[in-house]
Amino acid sequence: MISNDTAVFIDKVSKSFLTGKTSVPALDSVSLSVNRGELFGIIGPDGAGKTTLFRILTTLMLADSGVAQVDGLDTRNQLKEIRKRVGYMPGKFSLYQDLTVEENLSFFATLFNTTIEENYDLVKDIYRQIEKFKKRRAGALSGGMKQKLALSCALIHRPSVLFLDEPTTGVDSVSRTEFWELLRNLQKEKITIVVSTPYMDEAGLCDRVALIQKGKILAVDTPDKLTALFNRPLFAVRSSRMYELLQDISRLNLAVSCYPFGQYHHVVWQEGITADEATGKLKNLGHTDVESSRIAPNIEDCFMDLMTRDIALANHATK
Repeated sequence: MISNDTAVFIDKVSKSFLTGKTSVPALDSVSLSVNRGELFGIIGPDGAGKTTLFRILTTLMLADSGVAQVDGLDTRNQLKEIRKRVGYMPGKFSLYQDLTVEENLSFFATLFNTTIEENYDLVKDIYRQIEKFKKRRAGALSGGMKQKLALSCALIHRPSVLFLDEPTTGVDSVSRTEFWELLRNLQKEKITIVVSTPYMDEAGLCDRVALIQKGKILAVDTPDKLTALFNRPLFAVRSSRMYELLQDISRLNLAVSCYPFGQYHHVVWQEGITADEATGKLKNLGHTDVESSRIAPNIEDCFMDLMTRDIALANHATK
């Protein structure tokens, strides 16, 4: 039985699309739940299945199989009621470019039989930042202002659950920070927020997160508990020839995993090989300026580790 404290419930949801005559899975038996009032993140790269999942939850698409419920309502046969209760901000700016800021907001309020004035208290902190441009056409706004307008339109009918699909993609870092502050303030209004993002650093801003890759959920937990799953020594390694360094680590089979991360490669050395032994072998290949230091894992390291293990299990299953 689903708890009354559950805002979103997903059980073994699958969805595939035809590419020519081939069926390509976008979601593969996805299961998770989101608590009421929670700021929940769905974290994964482009093509992981985030948008497909959001379209199913907002009743824009039907799942092939499984159960998806929002606010206790089934996405298959209670579409109209769900649409009254949810707010949805798609990844691509989808408001009317030729309408002004004020006209867009008024239009969306009318769609839900409400007014800007009736729910202004909910959107005022967001809308005040763009209100001085209310006569400007939406198509002429900057990325950050478009983001705030889209959020205002998604909130104007006071939804109980808010779905935000990659809301900070293509937005500058300052606007990203401001946006997450707005989301935290919205939580105080007891709105459940489900947000997807390809940015791993945003995972730490959520109460709980689901890591998704190729339509599969790799793990669901709080950011701290997810990083605690990474239980192997992790090193940040660099040299003046980073590409060759990556190739040589792979060629010598020195590491369980090694991937670029900013100015470093994040490396887990093979069991039985110490960091000093590994760097010694690399120096013998001409990497005389190798730097290696032990570091604490972050969400992205956890994601890469879980993905590597999932691939290994899949390869083992096919043998």
